[in-house]
Amino acid sequence: MNPPVVTDPRAGQVAPIIHVNNKAILEPTWKPVESSGPGRLSKAEKDSLPATAFAFPRARKEPMTDAEHVRDAMARFNQVGNVTDAERDLAFANLQKAANHFDIQMRESDRYQFES
Repeated sequence: MNPPVVTDPRAGQVAPIIHVNNKAILEPTWKPVESSGPGRLSKAEKDSLPATAFAFPRARKEPMTDAEHVRDAMARFNQVGNVTDAERDLAFANLQKAANHFDIQMRESDRYQFES
């Protein structure tokens, strides 16, 4: 049986839904990738990354290849434009997964806490 999914037709975004404490959340799509090292990614490096390396995969915004980039994605979360609410929900789930992978403590427990 396939897991339920949420689809945002405007974004072409499809992500599985998981339930945690009776709350439906999007399953993160982020996956770690090998990076050429810390520091700024060149356009070619960014273009070569799979969509699963980004907080916002459809928009290919906020690559998260190392702890520094995860922190940058957290700081810029609300600055990313032209994305839907569903994409923000997915990006938050991706941030949580990447932060956990790189042992980064997140104070935010939902995406709306980035707005304050």
